[in-house]
Amino acid sequence: MQTVPWPFIAKEMLEAGALTFRELRRFHCAVYPGVWVPRGVDISAIDRARAAWLWSHRSGVLAGLSASALLGAKWIGPEVPAELIHSNRRAPRMLTVHSDTLTPRETQSIAGMTVTSPARTAFDLGRRLVLANGLQRVDALMNATDLKAVEVEAVMADHPGARGLAGLRRTLDLADGGAESPYETMTRLLLLENGFPRPQTQIPVYDERGILFARIDMGWPEYRVGVDFEGAHHWTDPRQRSKDVERYARLPELDWVDVRVTSSMLHNSPRVFLDRVGRALTARGCPRTW
Repeated sequence: MQTVPWPFIAKEMLEAGALTFRELRRFHCAVYPGVWVPRGVDISAIDRARAAWLWSHRSGVLAGLSASALLGAKWIGPEVPAELIHSNRRAPRMLTVHSDTLTPRETQSIAGMTVTSPARTAFDLGRRLVLANGLQRVDALMNATDLKAVEVEAVMADHPGARGLAGLRRTLDLADGGAESPYETMTRLLLLENGFPRPQTQIPVYDERGILFARIDMGWPEYRVGVDFEGAHHWTDPRQRSKDVERYARLPELDWVDVRVTSSMLHNSPRVFLDRVGRALTARGCPRTW
C-alpha cells in the first residue's frame, strides 16, 4: 500500500488506484462523510480544517477558529469543531457551517484553501463568542498576525446589520495582541473588570547598562508595577525555573514590584491577586480607581 497524503477524499483515492477498498476500510477512518485519515493519527485543528474543506468539495471558505488556526493563532485544540462558510447547512458532527456573505477583500488563500482574512476572522469570532472566550481568541489572532482593531472596524462598516456587533465592539476595545496565552488575557480582563487602569502588555525591563533584562507580561511602567502569569513550564522546565529565580531576584533591585499569578489563583482566589496588585499600585502613587 502506498502512502497517501491525508486527510483525503476516499472516492478520489479509490478511483486513482492509490488505495483498495479493503485498505481504505482496514487502515483508515472517516473524519467527515467521504473524508478519511489513517487510523490512530492525532488530528490537529489544521488537519480538521482541511478535512472540512474537502467535505465541502473544495468550495467552502474556512472561517472562525479554523481560519484562525490556519492564520497561525495558538491554543486551538483538535477537539474544536471546524468552521466553514458554505451553502450546505447539513453539517456533520464536529463541523459548524455558516451562511455568511463575504466581500472579495475578506478572503485569502492558504495552502490552496480559501480562508477568511485576519480581519474578517476576528469580526466573526468577536461577534459570535461570549466576551471572555472571544477576547482570548481575538488576542491570539492579533498576536499571530499583527492584526489591528481598525482593520476589523473596516469589516464592521461593510456589514452594519450583522448580529453581535455590540459584543464585537466591546471585545475590540479590550483586545491586545501582546497577550501570549489565554491566561494572560484572562488576567488582563479580570483587572479591567475590577476597575484597574488598563495595563500595558509585554513591558521591556532594562538593567543598569541599558540592556534588555526581561519582559513583564503586563503592568503599569509609570508605576513600575508588573504582573506575570506563571504557567506550568515555569515549574517543570529546570532551565526556565533557574531563569525565573534570577529574574524575580533582580526585578526589585531594578525598582519593579512584580506580582505573580497562577491559573489556580485566577480560578480559586482572584480577590487575593487583585488585593496584591491594588496594594502595589497604591504604594507607588497610582490614584485608586478599583
